[in-house]
Amino acid sequence: MSSVVISTSAAQGRPFSFDVQARAEVCPQPSPQPSRKELGEGRPPQRIVSAEAFKDARLAAITPASRLAVRPAPEMVSSGIAAMDAFTGGLPRGCLTEICGPASSGRTTLLLAALAAATRRGECCVVVDAGDALDPQSAAAAGVELQRLLWVRCGESSPQKCLEQLLRAADLLLESGGFGLIALDLGDLPPQTARRIPLTTWFRFRRAVEHTPTVLLAVERQSIAGSCSSLLIKLGAQGDGINQLTESQFSVPTHAQLLTELEITAEIVRSRIERKPVRSAEKTRFQSFNVSRFQG
Repeated sequence: MSSVVISTSAAQGRPFSFDVQARAEVCPQPSPQPSRKELGEGRPPQRIVSAEAFKDARLAAITPASRLAVRPAPEMVSSGIAAMDAFTGGLPRGCLTEICGPASSGRTTLLLAALAAATRRGECCVVVDAGDALDPQSAAAAGVELQRLLWVRCGESSPQKCLEQLLRAADLLLESGGFGLIALDLGDLPPQTARRIPLTTWFRFRRAVEHTPTVLLAVERQSIAGSCSSLLIKLGAQGDGINQLTESQFSVPTHAQLLTELEITAEIVRSRIERKPVRSAEKTRFQSFNVSRFQG
């Protein structure tokens, strides 16, 4: 028996019909699984790996935090200034150390002291001078052995070109190795130019010097390496020791003055060596070595 069902479409408003006939629903029967004899007796049995076993295999490759070895602290070397060594512990090998501060804050004094200490240890050192400001006579007077010092001068007129030369030279020096101290002197570059160095470059420098006995030193006006530096030291001048000269000391004009000492403050802004918190600065006095004689 068959019947016709009339329906009206609500969307179109037109009737349509379809034939409904009672038919027996036929369910497909599952196909029989082949027996082991049909598959062949020589075929090895399939190994079924459960989800729990797969999860355990992945977790087995993960080392718990409790079993991780503690990263050894880097070797510290002298900075050449006893007061600075007592304050910071020295300069770490295989790490990037930043020394920042304005003009007349002791940046060059600390750099020359570190170079003198490294050359006294028999190490070869490099100064990549972006501003061509290194004075060999002052370096020799500070105790630097010039025969162990390589001076890379960036003599371009444009600060941007000097920066490019410095980065290329630093890449070559870090790849060659064999130096006890590599200093990048960015102190005479404008801060806006020095900040153009991408953070990936500092990461590359840090990875290149890692696991080596080299001290990588960056001297600059402001911190620009970010989290790539293991030690960040900020220097500043707090006062000066300017004394009025008298005729009993030298035969000088009455308006002449002599700089006898300079008080420098040092602050550890960042230290990833011992995870020390930021602390206040300590004062260190640097006595003047040479006294100029004024002629009246």
